[in-house]
Amino acid sequence: MKTSQARLDWREGRRRRAWELKEAGWKQQDIAAARGVTGGAVSQWRSRARAEGVEDGLRRHPAPGPTPKLTPEQLAQLPALLDRGAEADGFRGQAWTCKRVGAVIRRTFGVTDDPSPISRL
Repeated sequence: MKTSQARLDWREGRRRRAWELKEAGWKQQDIAAARGVTGGAVSQWRSRARAEGVEDGLRRHPAPGPTPKLTPEQLAQLPALLDRGAEADGFRGQAWTCKRVGAVIRRTFGVTDDPSPISRL
């Protein structure tokens, strides 16, 4: 199991145990001290569990990350644009670099983006 996944599972277990302790009659501040968190964290966990149910409310909620600048339709068009070759877009040689792909995206879609995540496309 990956370290980050194990850490997240541990945190989920901590939230579930806090819920169990509250159901057993523990006070919120005692639960917080036993779990090594603030009373506010226990309160938030309990609120989420009541609103969404224990299973969903106490499950981990990973951060969604930044909103993509390219739409799914634009991403679908990108392979065809790159298949034409770099020279078709005015570059010297057929090699595609992140900087070149970024320039094509900027010209075609009007989206200005940092070239570093382009390598993941």
